Amino acid sequence: MAVAERAHRGTLFVENAEILEHHHFPGAQHVLRLQAQQCAEHAEPGSFVHLSCDPQLPMRRPISIMRVDAEAGWIELLYKAVGHGTALLAKREAGEQVSSIGPIGTPFRPTPGRRRPLLIGGGVGMPPMIFLADHLRRSGDTRPLAILGSEVPFPFDAVPSALEVEGVGAEVNLASPLLEQWGVASRLASQQGYAGCHQGFVTDLARRWLDALGEAGRAEVEVFACGPHPMLEAVAAVARDYGLPCQVSLEEFMACGVGGCAGCAVEVQTDQGPAMKRVCVDGPVFDAAAVFPA
Repeated sequence: MAVAERAHRGTLFVENAEILEHHHFPGAQHVLRLQAQQCAEHAEPGSFVHLSCDPQLPMRRPISIMRVDAEAGWIELLYKAVGHGTALLAKREAGEQVSSIGPIGTPFRPTPGRRRPLLIGGGVGMPPMIFLADHLRRSGDTRPLAILGSEVPFPFDAVPSALEVEGVGAEVNLASPLLEQWGVASRLASQQGYAGCHQGFVTDLARRWLDALGEAGRAEVEVFACGPHPMLEAVAAVARDYGLPCQVSLEEFMACGVGGCAGCAVEVQTDQGPAMKRVCVDGPVFDAAAVFPA
């Protein structure tokens, strides 16, 4: 079981987290479940952890949290092995321990009254959307729709959905099995020709759904997104075109991960003008219009 060693600022916890499960999927994608009690108790959708990948590698890696079970004390992460650190992490096995700092970052803040949240996740930007979907289904009277995109095989066995999605034809019927189990509607998008997926961008599928809702339905929509920078910029444009509030979680390279080095700073528009904000602690969630102004 993970043992907290110390708390940082009262909100960040350093834990020796035991690997409970480590599953491997095509496309160098991996799902890691860690026993990290304090992180699980305090994490919110949009939070991430700064993880030690290997005892011989000093620099940690930031990884978004996909699921938590506060009672059981575990967190679950989806990551892609794209460099030396995550390649080493992919070799770690159940029973081993990794050092975790978390939960870090400002979370998504759904707006009361927006009962039709639209969650858009691309690649390793999917985990915060799954976490948010779980939060929404537990905490309020909402009908979320998750649109998930990937240009490598999805890190799960997609299932035909029994949940209707307005404006989406029968040919686009595959869904995340976890979200389907939770009763949260989802659809998949890719440009790789996967049968049952929308053949195109996640934003194209989002526009189809928004058009089908009509003006009254769109008044209940708020957009949340995480993924590559070009995707987020396109999502922000969709939200702007339809006059919808939108929050985005940014993906940036990080060194310290706790606000000390400012290596992940990005320019954000504020009421006082442009300002540099640290993605790790001022974000990773920002108002889309502040990051991607018209």
